[in-house]
Amino acid sequence: MKITEKIYVAGHQGLVGSAIVRQLKKNGYTNIITKTKDELDLTDQKSVNNFFNKERPDYVFLAAAKVGGIYANMTYPADFILQNILISTNIINAAHQVNVKKLCNLGSSCIYPKNAPQPMLESALLTSELEKTNEAYAVAKIASIKLCHYFNVQYGTNYISLMPTNQYGIGDNFNMETAHLLPMILRRFHLAKLISENNEIEVRNDLAMNPIGWGLDRDWESCSWNEIKKVLSKIGVFQDHVSVWGDGSVYRELMCSDDLADACIYLMNNVDIDRVGELVNITTGTDIQLADLFKLVKDIVKYQGYIVYDKTKPNGIPRKLMDATKIKKLGWQPKTTIKDGISNFYKWYKSQSI
Repeated sequence: MKITEKIYVAGHQGLVGSAIVRQLKKNGYTNIITKTKDELDLTDQKSVNNFFNKERPDYVFLAAAKVGGIYANMTYPADFILQNILISTNIINAAHQVNVKKLCNLGSSCIYPKNAPQPMLESALLTSELEKTNEAYAVAKIASIKLCHYFNVQYGTNYISLMPTNQYGIGDNFNMETAHLLPMILRRFHLAKLISENNEIEVRNDLAMNPIGWGLDRDWESCSWNEIKKVLSKIGVFQDHVSVWGDGSVYRELMCSDDLADACIYLMNNVDIDRVGELVNITTGTDIQLADLFKLVKDIVKYQGYIVYDKTKPNGIPRKLMDATKIKKLGWQPKTTIKDGISNFYKWYKSQSI
């Protein structure tokens, strides 16, 4: 990509899209196109076609998606499959119509089968059944991979599909109902720490900055301190302990979104479809047991209470470690350790409620 060529980042307000925009600007790119949801409905085919015909971008990063954690995926499966299929179909087809030079399609590690051998190779795709708790989202992402693949086969396009592991970072979602694992857990420990310190002001600041979801939000200014603590107890936040879902036995891999953005730009600049193949994992190649992750977050937050495991809640897929062999051979590796990444993430999060 030349510095002045036109680059469209779909989903620039999201976790991954915003990281890509930051990285592009850091690298000196000057012709970046972004549109908010209000400005462009990516589920509307006509609107997307009109946008591409007008702007005619040279490169596209497809980072737009409806995302969420286990609860959101289980509660709104129709929304997840429909909206994500519409977004990817509209953008990929419109990119072809205006001869976009290269497109980077962002997927998810949830595309792999529930019981895929660990670490998961790219070849594990569609070899057995998916994890039921996020099947709708996974099916939509698999459809986008296959759509890119068949456009490449039929039309000779240069559309690469990247499968990132679980992401966290600046711009993340902290709504307890829809957030991914790390921001949800980080916020629980942070609020519990504030309650243990009887820091009512900071708790109110936090609640003013981010909704908690599950129909529990209200006019916090009119709520007493005791009422606020009672509401927070319903999401597992207490003075002396934090309640987490499952038994802590499963494993998850986590990657800083700035590392993913670096990988996206590296591959767009250096590796074409003939080397990427149908898809490539963007992964550290290492994971962490949730029990250890919870302890790490607890220590970083400096919360003195204890952890309670709610075993009536689902664990989710037992393990989601992706194989990093292919991406390493393509010349890229992540730079951020999990401890440093979470520490920096927590500092950023606290700065938002000051």
